[in-house]
Amino acid sequence: MSHRDCSERTPPFRTRLLAALVWAVARLIGFTARVRYVGRETMDRVLASGTGAILVTWHGRTLMPANVLRKRGYWVLISLSLDGDLQNCIFGRFGFQSIRGSTGRGGIRATLKLARILKDGGVLAFTPDGPRGPSHKAQLGVVVLAERSGCPVVPIGISARPRFLARSWDRYMVPAPFARVAWVVGDPITVAPNADDLDREATARRIEEAINECERRAEEMLGLVPTGGRAA
Repeated sequence: MSHRDCSERTPPFRTRLLAALVWAVARLIGFTARVRYVGRETMDRVLASGTGAILVTWHGRTLMPANVLRKRGYWVLISLSLDGDLQNCIFGRFGFQSIRGSTGRGGIRATLKLARILKDGGVLAFTPDGPRGPSHKAQLGVVVLAERSGCPVVPIGISARPRFLARSWDRYMVPAPFARVAWVVGDPITVAPNADDLDREATARRIEEAINECERRAEEMLGLVPTGGRAA
């Protein structure tokens, strides 16, 4: 059964129309992309366990995960903003289920709901630097979710060439049609139950470093200079 919160607030027609257009372009890019995976067996093994997982990459690198992980019924956390309404419709078209909330609005409710879903074997695709950044900096939300659910965090780094990097805070990456894409998976990271604040901070930095290392490897695979979300 779908638990998407989109049914709680129907977006206006123009939002749904724009979502359909963005989805169509994103699918064209995903369909034509030539993806090379490194460590995918690690991700597949965690997903096949059926015990839940948190797949993490940076906010600016979500176009390819939306394509690769589509139609699996995985979960995403989307803010309650008007921009979130658009994202919610787009990810719904990709076959994701959503929980609405963020660190600013609806955060506690969303965290508790997601923790229950993960405990029941759900899979969450999560951007630990979202929804407002700073880019490439992991916030504590992902640590709390992993701690409460007992699920591993799987770091993923993604790059593409050729690509366009937007001038937004997250330097959102849009691969060109027929682009080469590198998808690098790191070792799963677990969070001990009942961790203290220092442990949580240390784990957040560990997750951050793991995603950055995967992204650095993905960039280098394509002959690019790692951007860290800053340089073009």
